[in-house]
Amino acid sequence: MTASHPNAIPKTASTRSSEAGGSAQRSDGQGRGSVRPSYRFYAVIVAIFASLLLVSNIAATQGVVFGPVWGFPINTDGGFLLFPLAYVLGDVLSEVYGFKRTRTATIVSFCIAIGAMLYFQFVIALPKSEGTDTESFNALLGLSVPQILLGSVLGFLVGQTLNAWVVTWMKRRRRDERQLWARLLGSTVVGEFADTLIFCLIAAPVLGFTEPADFAIYVALGFVYKTAVEAALLPFTYRVIAWVKRHEPDYRPVGAGESAAS
Repeated sequence: MTASHPNAIPKTASTRSSEAGGSAQRSDGQGRGSVRPSYRFYAVIVAIFASLLLVSNIAATQGVVFGPVWGFPINTDGGFLLFPLAYVLGDVLSEVYGFKRTRTATIVSFCIAIGAMLYFQFVIALPKSEGTDTESFNALLGLSVPQILLGSVLGFLVGQTLNAWVVTWMKRRRRDERQLWARLLGSTVVGEFADTLIFCLIAAPVLGFTEPADFAIYVALGFVYKTAVEAALLPFTYRVIAWVKRHEPDYRPVGAGESAAS
């Protein structure tokens, strides 16, 4: 018989179960013993992120004109309200989860948008029931002008990737939380400009902005508006980022094992 250690605590079934669970968590299945991170809110944020892209793409098929303001019409599209919110969530993803996971979220959203467009085309190709108004269906979903959807998803892919890269690159250089505003605004300027320019180059002609002056106004307005919206939403973005950082079990600063370009 062996003597018990005086400080030993009897193991209950729950203790043994907890230890077994901890051992399973510490193993990644490849014998390296690394911890598999747990991201409680990542999937929810990605779902909202992808939904904003999908809905704003459809809404963008409707041209919108405000004004004139100081003698000039303000030309934009129906996605003007939702699309900047996607960049707010992109900032949250980049700041909390890093470049790699934000890139994954961007690619997933891009594939969902492309998949939806292809499925809509498949539905149009099916035999029509009597009384079906195919032209209205096409117009509603923007399928009669695929350049709009193509410009939107390509601009989103490039813009969000640049946005995420700038956030993580700046965070590695200056990890001070007081510099968060600079990371968010700097990434917005780069990402939104690339996004707006790509979209306008592809979609502006079919939206009727064919004159150089109209095109320049369309690009400038889209860029300034989206950037201004993100700037106005900075207090909200700050609070969301802080809340997610506090409640994510395995949050760690970008740079503690992940490079901005990884």
